[in-house]
Amino acid sequence: MRTTLGNLPARRHLPVTGAVHPSDAATRPTTGAPRVPPVPVAPVLDVVVPVYNEEAGLGPGVRRLHAHLVDTFPYPFRITIADNASTDRTPAIAARLAAELPEVESFRLEQKGRGLALRTVWTASDAPVLAYMDVDLSTDLNALLPLVAPLISGHSDLAIGSRLAQSSRVVRGAKREFISRTYNLILRGSLAAHFSDAQCGFKAIRADVAQRLLPMVEDAGWFFDTEMLVLAERAGLRIHEVPVDWIDDPNSSVDLVRTATADLRGVWRVGRALATGRLALDRLRRPFGEDPRDRELPGVPPGLARQLVGFCAIGVLSTVVYLALYFLFRGAMDSQLANALALLLSALGNTAANRRLTFGVRGPARAVRHQAQGLVVFAIGLALTSGSLAALHTAAPHPAHRTELAVLVAANLAATVLRFLLFRAWLFPDRTDQYGRDAGTVPESRADLAAPGDHDGRADRAGQADFDDFDDRDDHDLRSAR
Repeated sequence: MRTTLGNLPARRHLPVTGAVHPSDAATRPTTGAPRVPPVPVAPVLDVVVPVYNEEAGLGPGVRRLHAHLVDTFPYPFRITIADNASTDRTPAIAARLAAELPEVESFRLEQKGRGLALRTVWTASDAPVLAYMDVDLSTDLNALLPLVAPLISGHSDLAIGSRLAQSSRVVRGAKREFISRTYNLILRGSLAAHFSDAQCGFKAIRADVAQRLLPMVEDAGWFFDTEMLVLAERAGLRIHEVPVDWIDDPNSSVDLVRTATADLRGVWRVGRALATGRLALDRLRRPFGEDPRDRELPGVPPGLARQLVGFCAIGVLSTVVYLALYFLFRGAMDSQLANALALLLSALGNTAANRRLTFGVRGPARAVRHQAQGLVVFAIGLALTSGSLAALHTAAPHPAHRTELAVLVAANLAATVLRFLLFRAWLFPDRTDQYGRDAGTVPESRADLAAPGDHDGRADRAGQADFDDFDDRDDHDLRSAR
C-alpha cells in the first residue's frame, strides 16, 4: 500500500448522494416502461466481517446485518466477508451470499489473522468510511449508525464501541468480564491509553486516516485493534466512543489464554517502542486536517504558540526540580556551588524534554550535540543567576534564604526567556523538509528510509516480527474481484 507523509486532508461531511441501494430499486413500482438497471454507486460505508470457520453463523449473521443496513442506513454501503483461510464450508457460503445479495462481497485470504484481513480489505476499499464487526453480531446493530455518523460528518477520525461505558448494557460471564477489565487497566497503566474498550469487535475508521495509520501497525492478529488505537491516540487523532448493548456469544471459538498472551506481548512491544522513540509518530503529523491551533496569527511564526506552551510547562517543572535540588544541596555546600549543581542537573533534563516534546526531535541523531549546545545555554543561565547572587552578596553579605530565592527566581525568569530564544533559533531551528520531516534527523527504522509515497503496507503475518515481505497482491486481487 502506498502512503504519503504529512497532514491528512481536512475533515469534512461526506456528501449525500441521490443514489439508492440496488435492493431498493428492485422493489420500485413500475409503470410499464422498461426497467433501467440502477447505476452502480461507490459505497460510503464498507463493513468488513472477518471470519474463520464460521459456516454455522455466517449466513444468518450477514443476512441480518444486510437487512438492518437496507432498512436504516441512509448511504450506499457494502458488506465484505473476509475469510481468514477457513477449512470448512465458510468460503462456499460467503460466495453464495455474495451472489444472492447485491451489496455483499467475499474475499479469501490464504493466511490467518484478523488484523491481516482488516488491513488487506480496508487498504483496497474505495469507501471513505471503513468498519468491522464480529460475525456473531454480539453488538446490537442499533449502535452502527451512531458509530459511523461522527466519521461521516467529519467530526472524528476513529470510532469504537465500548462495553465498559456507564450506559452500556452487557451480558457476559464473570471470566470474560474480568479479563476485559483487567486488560484495559493494563493498557491504561502501561501505555497511558484513555479509550475505554480496546477489544470490542465493533470499530470504524475514516479511509484517509487508515491510509496513513495502518502501515505503522505491525500486528496481524487480535492485538491489531489495540495497536491501532494506541498509535492513533498518541498521534492526536479524535476517537469517538459509542456505548453498546452486547451479549456474549457462548459458542465463541476464541482461545482466551492464547489471545491474552499475544496481547500482552503486543503491549510490551508497543510500550518499548514508544519508550525508546522507535515509533515515528511524527509521520502522523498532528493535527489531521483543520485545527484552530494551526491558524496563522499575524506576526506569530508558525508553531510558536504550541512551542511556547510546551516550553513553559517544561520550564515550570524544571524550576520546581531546580529549587528542590538547590534546597537539597544548600545544606551541604555554599550557595554558588549548590546553584551551579542544581542548575546543571535540571538543565540536562530540560534540554532532553524540550528536544522531544516541545520541538519534536526524536531518536539519537545529534542528541549529544544538542546536549552540548544546551550546556552552552546552561552556562549563560549560570552566568545570569551567579551574577545575580554575587551582586546580592555584595549588597548584603548575609542575606536570608528567602531573599536568595527571590533573586534566583527573577534571574531564572530572564534566563528562561533567553533559553527559549536560543533553543528555537540555535538548537532546534525549523529544519523540516518538504514532507514535514526533520531534515536533520537520521531515520530510526527501515520504514523511515522510504521516500514519501513509497511506504508499502506491511503486515506481521501470523504474529511474526518481520513483516517486510508483505506486498500488494492481496490488494490487487481484491480490486480485481470488485
